[in-house]
Amino acid sequence: MGDDDLDEILRALAHPARRTFLRACLTGSRAAGDLSALSDLSLATVSEHLKVLRKTGLLQLERQGRFWMYRTDAALLDAVAAAMRELGDA
Repeated sequence: MGDDDLDEILRALAHPARRTFLRACLTGSRAAGDLSALSDLSLATVSEHLKVLRKTGLLQLERQGRFWMYRTDAALLDAVAAAMRELGDA
């Protein structure tokens, strides 16, 4: 993982609501409305946070029937954790 990608992902992880959404989507796919219910943020603000997470690849958007669902890319989270461990080894 390159430094620019890692920087962008770490910025995305810096917001507590984004981390909440990622945790919620680790256990299974969730709709945007379900994620919105986890915070006191407006739906528009939640949508912006989800957009940031999609842009970094931390959240994947997939169609399930007639619904669009979000799921966390656990492999990418593992890669971020590995990159952070490498910093400690340097």
